[in-house]
Amino acid sequence: MATTTIQVTKQTRDHLAQLAEERGLSIGQLVDALAVAEPTAAQRAEQVAAARAHAREVIGVHLSDEEFASLDVLGNLRRIAAEKVLALPGKDAA
Repeated sequence: MATTTIQVTKQTRDHLAQLAEERGLSIGQLVDALAVAEPTAAQRAEQVAAARAHAREVIGVHLSDEEFASLDVLGNLRRIAAEKVLALPGKDAA
């Protein structure tokens, strides 16, 4: 992997140095950890696609892309699961 020199302010460098020291890391290790912890838009899209595939294929819950886009995915999963349970033979809404 090629090394690239990046210019940062002294204040930013000092702040990163302090954060790194508190974690027992070098500044380079800290920056690497931050980069891993912050996925790119493409990586987030891949994670969402993988989560959708997992829910659809492994769990057996088939949600539309619109339901996944909802801010309350967990609530949608609970609602759909409840609807499926209530639809089972011998189950009442009461």
